Amino acid sequence: MPHAAEGAIETRGLEPVPDDERTGHVRQLFPTWVAANISVLLLTMGAGLIVFNGLNFWQVLTVAVAAPVVSYGIVGLVSLAGKRGGSPGMALSRAVFGQRGNLFPGTLIWVARWGWETINAVTGAYAVLTLLDLVFGVKRDTPLIVITLLLFVACTFLVSGLGIGALRVCSTWSTYLFGAFSVLVLVYLVAHTDWSAVFGRPAGSTAMMVAGIGTVAAGGISWVPSGPDFTRYLPRSASGRAMVGSTVGGAGIVVLPMVLMGAVMAVGTPDLAKAQDPVSFIGELLPAWISVPYLLIALVGMLLINSMSMYSAGFTAQTLGIKVPRAWAVSVNAVISLVLGFLLMVVATSFIGSFISFLTLLAVAFSAWIGVFGVDMLRRRTYDGAALMDTTRTSAYWYRGGFAWSATAAWGTALVVGLLFTAVDWFSGPFAGTWPGENGLGWVITAVVAAGLYAVLPRERATASAPARAEEEMLRV
Repeated sequence: MPHAAEGAIETRGLEPVPDDERTGHVRQLFPTWVAANISVLLLTMGAGLIVFNGLNFWQVLTVAVAAPVVSYGIVGLVSLAGKRGGSPGMALSRAVFGQRGNLFPGTLIWVARWGWETINAVTGAYAVLTLLDLVFGVKRDTPLIVITLLLFVACTFLVSGLGIGALRVCSTWSTYLFGAFSVLVLVYLVAHTDWSAVFGRPAGSTAMMVAGIGTVAAGGISWVPSGPDFTRYLPRSASGRAMVGSTVGGAGIVVLPMVLMGAVMAVGTPDLAKAQDPVSFIGELLPAWISVPYLLIALVGMLLINSMSMYSAGFTAQTLGIKVPRAWAVSVNAVISLVLGFLLMVVATSFIGSFISFLTLLAVAFSAWIGVFGVDMLRRRTYDGAALMDTTRTSAYWYRGGFAWSATAAWGTALVVGLLFTAVDWFSGPFAGTWPGENGLGWVITAVVAAGLYAVLPRERATASAPARAEEEMLRV
């Protein structure tokens, strides 16, 4: 384990990890991305593919395979920047957008994380409430909702504040436990499911299948800027192919069975996809000897997902100029998720509607950054560590007035264009009725426009510092 991550609390912030401290292993990425997907929301999404999209089992299988390959394939590719620069994703983004220009996508991504962490916190709180009902017969009320939400967010803050060492340990154990109990659930479903009803469903439209891929993939897309956060401790010699494979494999081994299980459950219980509470159905569909331990493990998984998100959010907050240690920066997101979580659990009328709308907007917001950053990665092999940390006019990444104008213009334009093709419960762009809009491909259009514009616009040149020039010469040799 790297020096700055030794002990209970990781002390390293945005600064690049020195080569002599990059002692991580590619195999650690597998349990990391398994843990990032241990969420019962995947069951709800699988059910939605049956109830809302009208797909049959084989179409759901196609969605469950394609979505993690596409989304986490992008996560894995962008993660390569972590081993190249040894810094978190949004710190490396300074090299692309400029020290001031990076504040715009950084702020949007930080705000988007509020929603993601709120969704996860609410789901975790619902899991606690369901367990209290199943085990002790305690029924929920508003005070209990507040207590469980506060408890979940507090645990999230604790784990994410400890740092990458704690996340790795928790991820590894939760992977084993969740895998074992998921197999148990699968065996139960195989024995108690009316398979003639499952396989007898008529096929839905190809358009709805494409839209389903976009919906499920949106969760993975939200992790793309965080990919380098979990690879910065890897040595520069780490295999890029193995990194991408471990990322896609870790996510896919959870997403595939979870989405399929949700689809199978929905054939017999179509109300599953419409439930206000996305967790309690587990206690209704499974016997207590399976549902209670399964929910406990899933609760740990949801805790890890939120901890990983807050871990990265702490870095994002620091790149925005919030002058506090990473662990304290995490507390801002914790407070926000508490407030928004309370509103979603007590005030909102439709959890799943809010969730799908949020995923749709989230994918568009992150895809604009992905398009620009991805093209930059094709051109760049090294990052100037000193320039990344220098936020003054002397930084090699200051460009013109602190902005890399080509990157900023491509990002902003793509964001607007993508929203024009996007429709959610409370917003609909003027082109949302076209084929891309109806099939939830606004995020794809966003990424393509961002990448295309940035590829053709004139690129600002950075003046590398002496250490960076020496490092680049060594890599060329």
